[in-house]
Amino acid sequence: MVIGNTRPFKRGLLFSALSYLGFETYQVISQAAVVHATAKVEDILQQADYLYESGETEKLYQLLIQYKGSSRLHGFDDGELLWRLARASRDVAQLSKTSEEEKKVLVYEALEYAKKALEKKESSSAAHKWYAICISDVGDYEGIKVKIANAYVIKEHFKMICLFESAPLHAVPTEVRRGCQNSWNWSNSKAIELNPKDATSIHLMGIWCYTFAEMPWYQRRIAKVLFANPPSSTYEEALTYFHRAEEVDPNFYSKNLLLLGKTYLKLNNKKLAAFWLGKAKGYPAHTEEDKQIQTEAAQLLTSL
Repeated sequence: MVIGNTRPFKRGLLFSALSYLGFETYQVISQAAVVHATAKVEDILQQADYLYESGETEKLYQLLIQYKGSSRLHGFDDGELLWRLARASRDVAQLSKTSEEEKKVLVYEALEYAKKALEKKESSSAAHKWYAICISDVGDYEGIKVKIANAYVIKEHFKMICLFESAPLHAVPTEVRRGCQNSWNWSNSKAIELNPKDATSIHLMGIWCYTFAEMPWYQRRIAKVLFANPPSSTYEEALTYFHRAEEVDPNFYSKNLLLLGKTYLKLNNKKLAAFWLGKAKGYPAHTEEDKQIQTEAAQLLTSL
């Protein structure tokens, strides 16, 4: 693939200025430059993924923010960078040392990056996933009405990522298209590329179910006033998603282990709750979140 602003030259003009040998040399140099530019982009993304896996949240954010919209990356499909930047912005917002004011700014920035990632690459399951996560975070600042309205969009994003690997537009259920119509323009999509084995997305569907299962009675009443058919779920449904995530990728995330334990507690199954809380407590702490989950799991085990 040719990347950048290189254009084919007319042979007559080239040969008038260059010898045949010079022309061959020019082609080799040009192709090498293109390969170098491509490698540079790949290096940035590989470095970003390495920092993410290493739990270097702030370093990752600083790396990506400097390349956002950079003219140095000719031909760069920045949809790949933008969803990673949305994720990094959100992760920095979640750090305990981030002030509430900074957190709010980062949460809204993350949503904007995720939106732009979708505009650049609608077929990216990662972009859809982080858009759904970010719109959920923003809902915490927008009030109960917006939060519940966003829940419809969020659920359909996660449903699609979980259920479909690849589907042409006509094969996507009407209710799914309708539920997502505010997120992207379906009429312009010939196909959607999704990952049914993304444990994180399956886990997030579980969180969606858990959140609505434990919704306080007064919020349910507000929801019924605002919406004819407000979103609802059960702990059993949440449990199904959390277990499915574990089947796809065992021990992939400490929070999934914690929520398995908490869901079993809600269902009054203390034996299985203790089993999963024990796994959460013993999970190797690579991030600040892992440490917080270890602490919460230990406290819940003590209360059993």
